[in-house]
Amino acid sequence: MIKASYYKHILNFKRPSGTSRGIMTTKETWFIRLEREYKSGIGECGILRGLSVDDRSDFEDKLKWVCANINIDLQRLVNELIEFPSILFGVEMAFKSLEASSEFLLFPSAFTKGFDAIRINGLIWMGDEAFMRTQIKDKIEAGFDCIKLKIGAIDFQTELNILKSIRKEFSVSDIELRVDANGAFSVNDALEKLKRLSEYQLHSIEQPIKPKQLEAMAELCEETPLPIALDEELIGVFAKEDKQKTLQMIKPQFIILKPSLVGGFSGSQQWINLAEDLNIKWWITSALESNVGLNAISQWTYTLKNTLPQGLGTGSLFTNNFHSPLTVKNGNLHYDIQKDWNFDL
Repeated sequence: MIKASYYKHILNFKRPSGTSRGIMTTKETWFIRLEREYKSGIGECGILRGLSVDDRSDFEDKLKWVCANINIDLQRLVNELIEFPSILFGVEMAFKSLEASSEFLLFPSAFTKGFDAIRINGLIWMGDEAFMRTQIKDKIEAGFDCIKLKIGAIDFQTELNILKSIRKEFSVSDIELRVDANGAFSVNDALEKLKRLSEYQLHSIEQPIKPKQLEAMAELCEETPLPIALDEELIGVFAKEDKQKTLQMIKPQFIILKPSLVGGFSGSQQWINLAEDLNIKWWITSALESNVGLNAISQWTYTLKNTLPQGLGTGSLFTNNFHSPLTVKNGNLHYDIQKDWNFDL
């Protein structure tokens, strides 16, 4: 028999972090612990308030239900959690952890042995122009050759000027540039903004307009001079048939998968399979989990052998994250086997 319990934990940002949806100073997360005989497993339910589809008043009630029913048939458990993707991810992770030889060694590979690394993008948070330029300088000096800028909250011309200044100094072969609008553009001016952005030879733009405007997004993906990656668009699409319809209708150039937001490993893998059938490319991104969730996502991501830079560089954002072997060096995420875990809740 398995015994299950859950815990809440508040992560504190080192400095307020801005997106087009607002400024974040803290990030709430929840952990599920499973215990069986002398073994234990840990999973993280990385909810993002205001974005996660399971940001609901009955979220904690569902966690209680999971802990009370943890010994039921696993498929029934999964079916019960379809509309709670962050809890589903936490449960998948916790069972994987329980069965593993070590609590945090979920997907053994050359990555977890320290022999190989994962190429990641450097994330530039929104802020005033001086702050954004400082971040860019720091990321380039730290060895990143792929940088992702959050845009859409400050003056658009200022954002263009920042991109222009990067391109004046660094060519496409030097630095790959991605931007993430988090749905900040209006349908009416999105195409014009994409045209202006495309002058700076960007790799892609994430979610230029708000989700659930399928016809407008499909039209944008057809006409865009700049590859579009769907992100928030995938949240809350549960059924395989609906996922397929979304991709077939919009025909994006990329999709971005955050396991905490789209149903864990199983939900993400389903999106990947559907996308590949339609020749749509993809990459994996964390969603401000602690190092516990980031560790699980990173280990799984490595097994997928995707050569694009992944969005897994969020472990250093918090003052009270857990010490882990995850280390960023020269624009790559490494698993430093000389470092130990310090997970104490």
